[in-house]
Amino acid sequence: MKLYFTFIKNFQEFLLAISIVILACLPASLVFVPNWFDGEKLTLLYALAHFSLFLVMLIRPLADIFRGVTWLRPLVILRKGMGVFSASIIVSFILSKLIVGSSGYFNSMVSADYWSFSNLAILAHLADISAMLLLITSNNLSKQLLGKMWKNIQRLSYVYFYGSGLYVFFILHDNFLLIYLVLVTLFTVLAWLRNHNFILQTNNPQTI
Repeated sequence: MKLYFTFIKNFQEFLLAISIVILACLPASLVFVPNWFDGEKLTLLYALAHFSLFLVMLIRPLADIFRGVTWLRPLVILRKGMGVFSASIIVSFILSKLIVGSSGYFNSMVSADYWSFSNLAILAHLADISAMLLLITSNNLSKQLLGKMWKNIQRLSYVYFYGSGLYVFFILHDNFLLIYLVLVTLFTVLAWLRNHNFILQTNNPQTI
């Protein structure tokens, strides 16, 4: 078990480190060397972001439901690293737009079209803003400064997940996102039922 916790700690640090590298390099690369990023590479980046977010949203419900499975609960620690990794990719695309023209980007945010339900634009933009807020506040300093508000801001992960998931499924017709949405919704409801004693608890602990 000690080795397992060590692996989780090291993998968390790796995720945070790679997220910093992404934020430092990807926005400028998207602007100044766009030929590096063909449709396949962009699709891969978004797929990594969505899959990481899917794991973030799934881990805690699974740990709450299967409390006897002792190796699940420690994985909750990784939600921070995976969430930062996911948000770093999405925020990098936002930063690339700011590099190209920050005034134009901010002006578009106050336009009616930006918040339009046409082509579900509002879902995509709510997801983008949520990802940025989550990334900015995913640190101990923000947690101390924001106090009780910090947990409320972290609940924006649901806006990030469902906003981006629904947008990609309905507009880009990516069926993987439908699977992610169904699984997270199902296990989140089951976890809520378990936590409120609507589902009987069992005491059959399992070890690694």
